[in-house]
Amino acid sequence: MPCVEGLRHTDSSRLTAAGADGGGERRQLLLAVMRTLLTSAGMLVLYFVLPLDRSFSVGTLFALVGGVLATGVLVAWQLRSILRSRHPALRAVEALALSLPLFLLLFAAAYAVLSGSEPAAFTEPLSRLDCLYFVVTVFATVGFGDISAVSELARVLVTVQMVGDLLLIGLVLRAFLTAVERGRRRAAAMGDAVTRRAADPSHG
Repeated sequence: MPCVEGLRHTDSSRLTAAGADGGGERRQLLLAVMRTLLTSAGMLVLYFVLPLDRSFSVGTLFALVGGVLATGVLVAWQLRSILRSRHPALRAVEALALSLPLFLLLFAAAYAVLSGSEPAAFTEPLSRLDCLYFVVTVFATVGFGDISAVSELARVLVTVQMVGDLLLIGLVLRAFLTAVERGRRRAAAMGDAVTRRAADPSHG
């Protein structure tokens, strides 16, 4: 019967499309994980190979401020891309994996330059690994007390980082979550519109 055959063909097409969508989702997830790992690893390698054995100066402060502003611009661009993405949750994870390490590594580099030029700025001279450890403990508010800022400049930098950490956690993360929800609603609305057009017999 033509109607039965047509229904079977429709169901078969839907199952095939669902399988294709599932495979596409897995590929998107795998690519997102790979991009996240490569991005984080790349920034970490860059932190360890950049020449930071220089004196701390006004230029260092300008570089830090410029890096923080660039991170803010990057976050704004990422919010827009999350809203327009077909997979907003994955895009948000990638965005966070780029923004958070970049912000922390900027301050770790500043601490490394400061400690290299003023060894007494902290309770002990810091290596790059020490600076990375210190910046993470400040971000996590662990406060072991083994490394702390001593000089006024070091304390100012740590204070700025703590304020930035609060903004990153309180505002940026919330903005990412809001963008994910809106992106999902937008993707669902687009999917519903496509389904309605496909189900409309008068459509093209």
